[in-house]
Amino acid sequence: MAKIDLTVYSDRLERAVKRARERNIIIPTFAQQKDPTLVPAKIKEELKDIGLWDVHPRNLFRITWKNEPVAKGGGFGKVNYWELPSSLTGVDARIIVLVGKWFPTGAHKVGAAFGCLVPRLVTGQFDPTTQKAVWPSTGNYCRGGAYDSALLGCQSIAILPEGMSKERFEWLSKIAGEVIATPGSESNVKEIFDKCWELRRSGEDLMIFNQFEEFGNYLWHYDVTGHAMEEVLHEVLGPRDEYRGVASNTGSAGTIGCGDYLKQRFPTSKIIASEALQCPTLLNNGFGAHRIEGIGDKHVPWIHNVKNTDVVTAIDDNSVVNIMRLFNEPVGREYLLQRGVPADVVNHLDLMGFSGIANVLSAIKFAKYYELGSHDVVLTVLTDSMELYATRIEEYRETFGPFTAADAAAAFARDLHGESTDHMIELTYADRKRVHNLKYYTWVEQQGKTYEEIQAQWYDPDYWLEFQSQLPEFDKLINQFNDAVGILKNYQ
Repeated sequence: MAKIDLTVYSDRLERAVKRARERNIIIPTFAQQKDPTLVPAKIKEELKDIGLWDVHPRNLFRITWKNEPVAKGGGFGKVNYWELPSSLTGVDARIIVLVGKWFPTGAHKVGAAFGCLVPRLVTGQFDPTTQKAVWPSTGNYCRGGAYDSALLGCQSIAILPEGMSKERFEWLSKIAGEVIATPGSESNVKEIFDKCWELRRSGEDLMIFNQFEEFGNYLWHYDVTGHAMEEVLHEVLGPRDEYRGVASNTGSAGTIGCGDYLKQRFPTSKIIASEALQCPTLLNNGFGAHRIEGIGDKHVPWIHNVKNTDVVTAIDDNSVVNIMRLFNEPVGREYLLQRGVPADVVNHLDLMGFSGIANVLSAIKFAKYYELGSHDVVLTVLTDSMELYATRIEEYRETFGPFTAADAAAAFARDLHGESTDHMIELTYADRKRVHNLKYYTWVEQQGKTYEEIQAQWYDPDYWLEFQSQLPEFDKLINQFNDAVGILKNYQ
């Protein structure tokens, strides 16, 4: 059966429970991350004195889309989302973004790391007292994993390409036990996988949490992000409105998993997978390097439900860089105000990091392709914010010179409002099968997956449903773990 192994190892589990007791750790359930009203009042009270990025065990309860958008002491509320006006997007369709900045570490990937780690922890498969946790990533995922590891007091190894932003490396140097910079940039994922095999052969006692194959990543987004998006839709949809689809960079294929949940609730909706034009793997079996940090490339993640994907879009990284400067340079913001973009929108455009801008462009392409109107709603995600990329602005100023009014006008007209329906495809059955088949070369030939399972992903109608069915068991195991630790009873 297609399920995460939840076999319990009693001796390791006993040590994990002891470590959690020593570190004052309570694990939130998936249900609490979806609905923080279920969080005990005493934990909410304790959070009033804790900063959002503090390495404090109670911040595990802040792995949710519903944090109050403040740096310290916030409570919980509705999902953090933002509807982008047509004056900004250039389309009539209502494009709504979930905001990832208000997670611990400033990015929603901390949720993906939680989803991968917790099933292993609460079953005793991962022993934080003896094993190192290895987090292979193109950026934010290894930050989330290192953060979760620090809370548990276990050693962590963060792996990411050397070309990622300076902010990532500086933060990781303070949190992770070891940081390994692999050759290349954003799209060099194979080099990360190669490093993982090197570590496996080293003989060290470690566990590799590979986000590209760990179904905990997929399930966290299917459940927590999926429910968050559904709540937003129930809030914003009017009597004549219709939800059309969700756009997401493929990355590790975690976030796009929310589309599977939304399709079950809204069967006519579509899932739009996005990638960089400079590395068009899904679009054209292609390869290359690009500058849209955080979205991975050159392979199809094992946990991507390709058969359920409807559209592929490719986004030019030059457009992303130009729009980043338009949104964050003073001249760019002044130009946007002149073009009628509301000031409260302009003042918050730093909520979009590079991948968030690419997601918005993908939503715009989708809206233009299907000629969506003012009663059509498209969802996407701002995975992180410019807080993680401030040095990139300085780098581009040095490389390309000052950002002028003419540059702002060009970026607005060409890269934002001029986003076209070029470089995208509406997937047929044969197209989907072509993309799915690309998994073979990475996962069966290189990473040890079986021919039988790659076939099951395509032909077995229950394959993905069997993973989804495990969610109640996760919460049951988390509750049992917390009971064994014995701290939660003091908060009830």
